[in-house]
Amino acid sequence: MKIFDATRTAQALPYAQLVPAVARAARELAAGLIRAPERQVVPIDGDSVLLSMPAIGSDLGVTKLITVHARNGAHGLPAIQGEVIVFDTATGLRRALLHGPTVTARRTAAVTLLGIETLAPRKPASAVIIGSGIQAEAHIEALSDYFGIRDFRVAGRNQERTSEFCKRLSGRLPGISALPIDMAAVLPAAEQAGLVIALTTSRSPVIPADLPPDVLAVGVGAFKPDMAEFPPELLHRRRIVVDDIDGARHEAGDLLQAGIDWNRVTPIAGNLERKDATEGSVPVFKTVGQAAWDLAAARVASILF
Repeated sequence: MKIFDATRTAQALPYAQLVPAVARAARELAAGLIRAPERQVVPIDGDSVLLSMPAIGSDLGVTKLITVHARNGAHGLPAIQGEVIVFDTATGLRRALLHGPTVTARRTAAVTLLGIETLAPRKPASAVIIGSGIQAEAHIEALSDYFGIRDFRVAGRNQERTSEFCKRLSGRLPGISALPIDMAAVLPAAEQAGLVIALTTSRSPVIPADLPPDVLAVGVGAFKPDMAEFPPELLHRRRIVVDDIDGARHEAGDLLQAGIDWNRVTPIAGNLERKDATEGSVPVFKTVGQAAWDLAAARVASILF
């Protein structure tokens, strides 16, 4: 069994291969060809949990084990730690151990890229990012790598943290322009860019309610019923596309709090042929994550096993 650290895991998951692999997994999941039950959440203590997320395909199977210890910052340790175990479906032979947080960051960004590719009316030249955490950094890198975007506006409620994030990112990714903006500037920036992506754990909406109909909004960060990045007004006005309906019914706080009609919600798999992606206003895209996307990542990395 090969063991991949964070650097080797990232190198094994280029977005040019990861995005179509996620599309394949979405189709297989919809067709019942991938078995992926809801993730198991086991409390460790009042601030910590163990997450277990299995997915089985005809070729490979994976189980991602993640621990989240919210107080680890006080010990100089990462809050999220874990690994993705990859094995042959036919024999159970262990093939690899991938770095869990890196897989999560890259496959989550790849799902967003697939949503933009499928649902946006045009290829984006710039983007507005709400948030300044690990997923925001992964998304900027992914948007730059996959779409060639160089111009970013980054918004956050903590201006000092947002400015430091942009400075660090511009230094790490040559050719990238990351300009910090305040939350009041999100709407005009999004109108110009045509794309806004929220990557926060906010408990109140951060995406403007009055986005023009041709602006694609993607909500990634809110993953609990008490979290919300989309305003109810926008959700009731637009079509809604999600990465995984079963997961969204339990975890998409935006949709749950807005009391949306689930008959209006479609999975990304049903939109991949772009048959209705350009009809009427651009939909909103909400992602909550799915173990099948970890399986997609394992398939891409398997060329190195």
